[in-house]
Amino acid sequence: MGQSIFPTGVTNFRPSKTWSGYTLFNAKNEGTILIDMNGKIVHEWKDLQGFPNKMINGGKVFGSLRCRKSSDAYQDYADLTEIDWDGNIRWSFTHNEEVTDQEIGKTWVARVHHDYQLEGNPVGYFVPGQETKDDFKKVLLLTHHDRKIGSISPYPLLDHVLLEIDRNGNKLWSWSTLDHFNDFPLTDEQKNAIFKNPNFQSASKEGDVFHINYASYLGPNKWFDQGDQRFKPNNILMGSREAMMSWIVDHDTGKIVWLLGPDFTKSFTLRNLGPLVGMHNVHLIPKGLPGAGNILALNNGGWAGYGAPNQTSSTGMRTTRIDGSEVIEFNPITLEKKWSFSAKDMGYKVAAHANYFYSPLQGSVQRLPNGNTLIDEGAGGRFLEVTPSHEIVWEYIYPYIADHLIYRAYRIPYDWIPQLSPSTEIAVTPPANSEFHLPGAADPSLNPITTVSVTGAYGYNKPSPAKNNN
Repeated sequence: MGQSIFPTGVTNFRPSKTWSGYTLFNAKNEGTILIDMNGKIVHEWKDLQGFPNKMINGGKVFGSLRCRKSSDAYQDYADLTEIDWDGNIRWSFTHNEEVTDQEIGKTWVARVHHDYQLEGNPVGYFVPGQETKDDFKKVLLLTHHDRKIGSISPYPLLDHVLLEIDRNGNKLWSWSTLDHFNDFPLTDEQKNAIFKNPNFQSASKEGDVFHINYASYLGPNKWFDQGDQRFKPNNILMGSREAMMSWIVDHDTGKIVWLLGPDFTKSFTLRNLGPLVGMHNVHLIPKGLPGAGNILALNNGGWAGYGAPNQTSSTGMRTTRIDGSEVIEFNPITLEKKWSFSAKDMGYKVAAHANYFYSPLQGSVQRLPNGNTLIDEGAGGRFLEVTPSHEIVWEYIYPYIADHLIYRAYRIPYDWIPQLSPSTEIAVTPPANSEFHLPGAADPSLNPITTVSVTGAYGYNKPSPAKNNN
């Protein structure tokens, strides 16, 4: 059910149970927004785009000045730029590829999309003791590159390339996903579906086979400390929304050293964990935070996967469909699920109510220092902070969600922004839904003016009468 009228802003706030700070996100047609715990906009970088926006200590924000037109490219951003509190450019990268855009002509663009990481922090959000400094020397970007590889598909393809650069924009290292196409455990049926339709994007007319939307360093972690070389701190965890896979790239060798998916039927553990459909913001929880060493992810649900045509997919594309989202935390060694959050944990136990927590596209998750998890339910523009015991202690709903999504949201420490004094925090206690109604509307609670008993009605949840054998 999607209500046509609903409350917006902060609808629930329990200050004694939250890890309070500011929340950073990007709003289409508006800019980059910073709100306090009561939902007040305390700062805005007008028209600054972000896919996503991130912040470092000192109130400095990262984003993009321009998104390329859909007639030129698919989800391509021309630059990655650092902006100070007052809107001034501190640093920018564009020189990845020279292109010709219809409105601008020949120009250099970064082609960055979906994710990037700044030296000093593996995941892009606050981690005690792992902060990006003002003079960061290295950046990891997830970028696009146009390819033609006839063995994969006869059509133009969109490659996803990891690119490391130094502060001056010099290219230090790169890794192409399509170059490793045959390293993935795709069946002949899956490869055949990709060959015929490599996930065409209507605007760019290219096949976005993998559609990768996250890439982060593993950072210091207990698995590497225990001798597991797959978890070197500079290795990179990334994954494909469309192909239902996540994997770790060894930075030193370029090999895929850990992989999850796309088949989640091989064991009880995999069946309990998956299927993982359309995931976003998958990352290893950094050392220094509760749950460190586990993988945290938004398992969006929705539609994804390649394979043989079936009754929900006539082409072999998006063969797996799930109506509902789930945040999952799991051990990357045993694949044991350690924690999760879904509509069931909000009190919606019936399967038909899975859509009460559902973002088939976009969204993010952040582990907070007190053990809570900040969730961006991107499709609905709702942010939730939930405790390990599934209690919602903060909820915010963006008022203008009708025509767009909120890709990511990050909680920012108060002391990262010396330009502001922390706002006074005011608790917000939501009413019971049965008591929440607008002025003029009748009280919807079940207190009728008159009640009659119905002859022969046994009532709900009562035993049937004893059988009469006479």
